[in-house]
Amino acid sequence: MTAFLIQIAGAAALLLWAVRLVRTGVERAFATQLRQGLRRASDNRLLATVTGLVSAMLLQSSTAVAMLVSNFAAKGALAGSVGLAMLLGADLGSALVAQILLARPGLLVPALILLGVILFLRSHQRRVRQTGRILIGLALIFVSLDMLRTATAPIIQSDGAVAILGYLDSDLLTAFLLGAVFAWVVHSSVAAILLFVTMVAQGALPPMAAMAMVLGANLGGAMIAFVLTLAADVRARRIVMANLVLRGGGALLVLVALNLNLLDPQWLGATAAGQVMAIHLAFNLVLCLLMMPLVGVIARLSDRLLAEDAVQSGDRGLSALDPAALDDPPRALSCAARELLRMGELVEKMLVSATGLYETWDDRVATGIQEDERALRRMHQDLKLYLAGVHGQKRDDEAANGAIEASLMAANLEAAADQVARKMTDLARKLHHEGVCFSKSGRQELLDFMDRVQANAQLALKVMMTGNPDDARELVAEKDSIRTAEQRLQSKHLSRLRDGISESIETSALHQETLRILKQVNTAFAMAGYPIVERAGDLLSSRLQRPGDPLGGQ
Repeated sequence: MTAFLIQIAGAAALLLWAVRLVRTGVERAFATQLRQGLRRASDNRLLATVTGLVSAMLLQSSTAVAMLVSNFAAKGALAGSVGLAMLLGADLGSALVAQILLARPGLLVPALILLGVILFLRSHQRRVRQTGRILIGLALIFVSLDMLRTATAPIIQSDGAVAILGYLDSDLLTAFLLGAVFAWVVHSSVAAILLFVTMVAQGALPPMAAMAMVLGANLGGAMIAFVLTLAADVRARRIVMANLVLRGGGALLVLVALNLNLLDPQWLGATAAGQVMAIHLAFNLVLCLLMMPLVGVIARLSDRLLAEDAVQSGDRGLSALDPAALDDPPRALSCAARELLRMGELVEKMLVSATGLYETWDDRVATGIQEDERALRRMHQDLKLYLAGVHGQKRDDEAANGAIEASLMAANLEAAADQVARKMTDLARKLHHEGVCFSKSGRQELLDFMDRVQANAQLALKVMMTGNPDDARELVAEKDSIRTAEQRLQSKHLSRLRDGISESIETSALHQETLRILKQVNTAFAMAGYPIVERAGDLLSSRLQRPGDPLGGQ
């Protein structure tokens, strides 16, 4: 029995890790392209649905797409109806991914592993290396599913196991709730679906119970994004809540139909595994087709149910700085790190808000940014005095160096906040009050560049929380990439000026200054990675070394 449980747990763990490996590989290699693709699809609901579908297939996660979409919605870059269309497409995309991954690939597994390892070990280009990571992850998904098939084979020979699982076949509500809880716990509806379908294919899980668990996994998958966005802007919460109601409510209706024998599983396929997979795919396809014409109505209803948030003031709550910890330098530095993270989150919030002002001017939002900047200056002053107390202890060089690093990072964040609050908001104000607008290509370039800087700001916050050397390396490398991208965009802008494009001439100073500010803000956030990379021995005197991150780095 112990060996059996270890085999099942090991196979399930490998499946979860392999799915994560693919998702993180796609995020690291193509995050900017995904963000840009989602935003560019904001003018057409059908295109938005297709974009959400493709993004979920690449990321193997509708939750990841939901988080990207909610981020755009929070800054006003997406209408609620378009965002909901993207999430419906993403739900269908995750169902298609599960269908594809359940195939028996044969020689594809060793081919994927061979090619993935070659790309990962032999290339020095980050995107090529991450492509290798994705291929290895796909191969490991197939391997884990074969392990599950082997491990679950003895279940059908156990009378006790058959009796326990048979109970679920007579209590579909319990099976539904188990599926929802499992998908929530593993934070991946795709992995949950793959596990359930594999078990039913081996005869280890009754078909009706498996269908109920698959429907429950749809509810659990939608719940993940809902919980993760509870503290987000109301515009983000509206979209995610609507998707939860549609997906979860629809799953419950289908469960009722199954329980009342209103839905004959034989319609879905000849085999039990085929029926379970078909109900998952059919459910998401029908839901997408039925709700697509109604997304506008649903979005307006969500607007009424969730009122607009008042613009938050600069009050950031209780400080993380504990004066009683000054006698214990490591503990004091931990307090300083938490306060530094709060400062970083505040600057990122200001950046997102200021970016939205370029699209739609709002006096309340601009006032909120100014209040946040004043709050951040107070936080910086308090942190400097606190770190001076840590440094003054002179008990060990490590604590003193940590205080200096934190102080420098705080200064960088305050400088970034100043750039956003004073300069970006002024430029956005001029853009709207003077009645000018960027050229079509210039506007697209700026929005893409803003997306990239915001993605780097979020990566910097992750580095500040985890201290992961792999993420720190990526953050420092992005600093050079951003500088190159800014120079390229400045050159493109000058070309438009030479071509006499009137919009570019009218907004030339605004365009160039915005690019310069965004580059400086990105540099401020990138500084979070330098101490970590230097301690890892990966920073030369003039440039970042090329050796890559370990395969398992998350």
